[in-house]
Order: sequence, then C-alpha cells, then structure tokens
Amino acid sequence: MFELVQNQEHGSIALVLFIGFLFGLIIMYSRLDKFEKMAGFLLFEDTLAIRMAMTTVGISSIGFYILVANGYATFSPKTAIIGGLILGGVIFGIGLVMLGKCPSAFFVSVSEGRIDAFVGVIGGMIGGLIFTYSFPFIKSILGPDYGQIRLPDFAIEYGGIITIGFGIIMLIGAYMLPTLNYVDKAEEEKINTRK
Repeated sequence: MFELVQNQEHGSIALVLFIGFLFGLIIMYSRLDKFEKMAGFLLFEDTLAIRMAMTTVGISSIGFYILVANGYATFSPKTAIIGGLILGGVIFGIGLVMLGKCPSAFFVSVSEGRIDAFVGVIGGMIGGLIFTYSFPFIKSILGPDYGQIRLPDFAIEYGGIITIGFGIIMLIGAYMLPTLNYVDKAEEEKINTRK
C-alpha cells in the first residue's frame, strides 16, 4: 500500500498521513462523526453538515482550479453513467440514513472505538467485494456512458469564471445559512429530569 502511494506521486507518506490526521481532527472537532449531527441534518434541523460541505466544495473548487491552471495538479473526471450515479446515490443515501454518518466519518468513529461505525466499515468492505465480483452484470444494466462531462466544457473560454464563481457562491451560501443545532428530544428530556 505504501509503495502505491509513493508511485502515484501524491507526496510523501508522512504528508498523506498528516493530511488524513488533520481531516480526522476536523471531523472530530466539528462533531460530524456523531449520529445526532447527521440525524439533525436529515431532519433539516441542523445546518452544520451542509455548511461544512458547502465551505469545503467552495474552497476546494477555487484552490484546485488555481493548482490545475498553474500546472501543479491534473485531473481526469469520471465518465457520466447516469444509471450508475442514480444507483450509487441510492445506496449511499440508504447507508447514510441507516448508520447516521458519511463514509469518511466511519474511520474517525472507529478510531474513537464506536462499534456501530466498525459494523459500517465491515459492511462497506463486504459491499465493495460484492460489487467487484458482480461488476460485469452491474455494468450491463447501468445504461450508456456519456463520457467526461464538465460544466466549463459548455463555455470553454469562461471555465475559470464558472469555477471560481461557483466556489464563491458556495462560500456565500454557507455563510448565509442560519446556524441550527439539532437537540435530540430524548436526550433533552433525560437532562431536564436530572435537574
């Protein structure tokens, strides 16, 4: 595994581990690895998850565009297979609702010793194995491949404006959303009866 990271020229193993550690700290500090945050997000009663996602997409789109434009990074978008996007979105949504967290937060929760997250990681590995062995069948039912589709391709001369404008819209949207914090009613009642 370590040779694979080195051969793909993503930087040193220490840098990759540091970025992963920093990501885990941000997830833990923001409490996005907690069921209550995801439950609040799914009930439209907590805006932290969507605000963090919008901020991340906004900063990343601007930063990545600058890196690509200056030759420090390259990218190759996946091809658009609409059936695969729909099926993947449905499976992702079911997993998110059942386990109450995004896949990236599973590993943070496992490092905290949470058994529910460990079950999710094992389920994800089994699902990945099933997908790998059944891919020839799945590929035949996903529909046509539309190739690489990017928004700037529809207006090539305005690619930078579109990308940076999109990033700014995401950042402004995240800032403008109201701050809502979900409080689990059962937990609130327990706290009130103790007083």
